[in-house]
Amino acid sequence: MKARTQKRTKDEAFLVSVAESIGTTLGTIASKANAAQKALTHTSVARTLKRERKSLARKSKTAVRKTASAARNLKSSKVARATRRGLRRLTTSAERAARRGAAKIRSARRSKERK
Repeated sequence: MKARTQKRTKDEAFLVSVAESIGTTLGTIASKANAAQKALTHTSVARTLKRERKSLARKSKTAVRKTASAARNLKSSKVARATRRGLRRLTTSAERAARRGAAKIRSARRSKERK
């Protein structure tokens, strides 16, 4: 490499001091973060939270499994099928009645228009 022939300027000294201060600040922040992590991970509170998180995950998985199986049974049970069939009949009869009522109203309007 070529040796430096120019003198260092004031700007370079300033930049070097800024870089050093940034480096020390980052080092301080990293050490504080490390200390905080060590303080949190080695406490009984952290262990308790981890244990509770695992038990909650287990409980939610079993609840999901139970509700899924209940939903499958509900879909295929005779009572559920009969209920759905009855609901379909009710809705179709209600729709028929509504159509009949609308037809009567239309015919009444037509008969008024003719007179």
